[in-house]
Amino acid sequence: MKSRTKIILPIIIILVCCILGFVAWGIYWNIHYVHLHCIKQTGMAFRMFADEHHSQLPFSPNGFGNALLLLAKADSTVINSLCGPDDDGHNFKAALIKNSIIPEDQCSRVYIQGLSETNDPSICILFDRNSCRGGDHSRSPWGHRLREVLMLDGSMEVISDERWPEFSRKQVELLVAAGFSRTNALRLYPAAKNYFPASSRRRQWPKSTTGSPGFGRYCRTS
Repeated sequence: MKSRTKIILPIIIILVCCILGFVAWGIYWNIHYVHLHCIKQTGMAFRMFADEHHSQLPFSPNGFGNALLLLAKADSTVINSLCGPDDDGHNFKAALIKNSIIPEDQCSRVYIQGLSETNDPSICILFDRNSCRGGDHSRSPWGHRLREVLMLDGSMEVISDERWPEFSRKQVELLVAAGFSRTNALRLYPAAKNYFPASSRRRQWPKSTTGSPGFGRYCRTS
């Protein structure tokens, strides 16, 4: 009996330690990785901005990074939601202090500026530049690679890497229907390029609705 106890007790101790270690790891993972960049919160910030600007969404001639910066200037607590997974928002924080330009290629989420709440609600206005395992809401080392996207109506969708090219194709068509050139739409969604022949990507320079040239890097042409 004593010999059996000597065998069972260490096994129980090891199992308890393993369970506690797993729970501690899960808590750490959730605190540091899961749902830190709530894209729906950005949707609420867009809605508040539009309510104060006659249904127009943020726009900047310096690119969509500085358009998003307008939201951060109104409420700095939304910086995390302007950024994708694993981005601590340092570019936005620095730009707020220095009043500087944020290069679009340094933004971890891509924003489609030049739209208003009157456009097709199924247009995606913000999406993760890169996918991550599990997506921001359900980060997991073994999960599928996902992107989170925010639609114009404020709803959120989760798109897998496998579905991303087809999602991109549909979004390009929606943007073209909304007045974007196909060239500019494909710059936003390069994964869709294989769906369109080169002859359909004729370059069109954007025009500002205010009459001045340069309506931002990615925007409508009329």
